[in-house]
Amino acid sequence: MTNAELLATFKERAIQIDAVMEEDLTIVASPLLTEIIRHAIFQGGKRIRPLLTILAASLVGPPPADTARLAISFEYLHAASLLHDDVIDHATLRRGAKTANTIWGMEPVILAGDYLHAHAMALASEVGGPAAMALIGRATAAMVESEFMQMHNAQEILISEEKYFQVLMGKTAALIAAACEAGIGHNLGSAEQLVALRTYGTNLGLAFQIVDDLLDYLGDPAKTGKAVGNDFQEGKMTLPLIKTLARAEAKDREVLIGLLKATPQERSQQLPLAHTLIKKYQGFALARAQAETLLTQALAGLAIFGEAPAKEPLTGLAHYVLSRDK
Repeated sequence: MTNAELLATFKERAIQIDAVMEEDLTIVASPLLTEIIRHAIFQGGKRIRPLLTILAASLVGPPPADTARLAISFEYLHAASLLHDDVIDHATLRRGAKTANTIWGMEPVILAGDYLHAHAMALASEVGGPAAMALIGRATAAMVESEFMQMHNAQEILISEEKYFQVLMGKTAALIAAACEAGIGHNLGSAEQLVALRTYGTNLGLAFQIVDDLLDYLGDPAKTGKAVGNDFQEGKMTLPLIKTLARAEAKDREVLIGLLKATPQERSQQLPLAHTLIKKYQGFALARAQAETLLTQALAGLAIFGEAPAKEPLTGLAHYVLSRDK
């Protein structure tokens, strides 16, 4: 399956997921709450998390009729986290559009995020029972804890690879893993199958974020929609830089640490130098190799599902994560 075929398939399924959310959200009584939620959810996005729930359920046979309703709880939780992230970051743009907090202010947007989170929990409980609710609860706790870790890490100039991955686990991987595990669990998968999907989802989430880090340095702004070197300008310690600092000679290491202590404007001006040093110590190549290893491990676990048709899009998604340019 080519990337184009995979994305076309996902787009088609995303339309079906949108229809399920449209119907579900008719219960919201407040016009303002409805407006904020619609802005948060129907402003783009590939619906990867709910798609993973449905695909995971399909690995062991036709999914139960209510699987899509369980799946949308993961999109609600993702949207809630983005609303709250934009408030915390005072962000003004997301996917090229004004953020909800820019349009409606902080208070109603925080409340809308709270509503989506509560509704996701209720939906997961109603459709998937205590197991699904526990998965969503643990994923949410991990997401919040990772924000605190990130705040703590921001006060340190140098962070270890271990701390970097701890943040990634909560920020990106936990919810993707929960979406996969909930799907297979909803179709009564075995304990071994649950572990395989948890590993697949976790590693997919980690690899996705590593590729994001690489695109920040190596991407085409016309495709990514972001300026090159944004993370470095903000002084963020991402994997290519962490790997470089671990390998660099003392002189080059001091140069990079000096830049991390400098102003954002100075870092922006010295981006070509940072880029050269990261390339010199194979920071980009090593980060990509780690993403490849994670995805190889993710796919190895799916071998237990034999020739299940749902394996093809799950395998395709792993390859897409590595090859994407935006």
